[in-house]
Amino acid sequence: MDQIRIENLRIYAHHGVYAEENEKGQNFYMNAVLGCDTRKAGVMDDLDLSTNYGEVCLFFQRFLTEHTYKLIETVAEKAAEEVLLSFPLVRYIDLEIRKPEAPIPLPFESVSVKITRGWKKAYLACGSNMGERERYLNAAVEALLADHKCRVMKVSDWMMTTPYGGVEQENFLNGAIAIETLYTPEELLERIHEIEKDNDRERKVHWGPRTLDLDILLYEDCVMYTDDLKIPHADMHNRDFVLAPLAQIAPYEMHPVLRKSVMQLYREVKQRGEEHVL
Repeated sequence: MDQIRIENLRIYAHHGVYAEENEKGQNFYMNAVLGCDTRKAGVMDDLDLSTNYGEVCLFFQRFLTEHTYKLIETVAEKAAEEVLLSFPLVRYIDLEIRKPEAPIPLPFESVSVKITRGWKKAYLACGSNMGERERYLNAAVEALLADHKCRVMKVSDWMMTTPYGGVEQENFLNGAIAIETLYTPEELLERIHEIEKDNDRERKVHWGPRTLDLDILLYEDCVMYTDDLKIPHADMHNRDFVLAPLAQIAPYEMHPVLRKSVMQLYREVKQRGEEHVL
């Protein structure tokens, strides 16, 4: 991906653990790498098709002078997030904040914090088999649309499916949602649990009835296995009611462990006789 670089941008601001740092202030130096596609802007010679680095510099100046934080870790985190939210062509940012006047009683040149943050692609499964099923699924999409750390990219059709897992219950409506997000996998899990709770979800019976069920299927090419979260979803390749809607919006997305596309997995599960999608 192309890059726009800003080096040693000096801003006088008031951040620090100690009271005198907040009162007197000091110089901070910022280095930023903005990951974005500059091809069209370069070909057309049109600034509107690129990210204006002058505006980014002025943004940093306003942000650092209008806020006061104890930690430069917080300054970096908040500033990086606001750049990603304010400049839509920026896909990721490498941001370093240096503090050469830090109150350290030893000879040194500078201390700094450097982070990388960016938009991540993720796919969610959603389902409901209680109450107004379609309303619950639509409410999940609306909650993601309203969340400034998520961008809803695609939503599948809602598909009628039979229950999975041996618990006798009503048929489901199932679907899939493609998003871009600033949340980490763990933060995204916490967020979708909040959305479930806001839509009357109660966890009483494993694989039992639910007003709203949201699961992370894929998150970039992430592979993780913890007590709380498994990515890719541990059983997605065995579930036609997951793969059918996912294949509708992301047929060529690759499973990072099985190294097969969603469409390949869907065809295989159908060949094995899984027929939950009505």
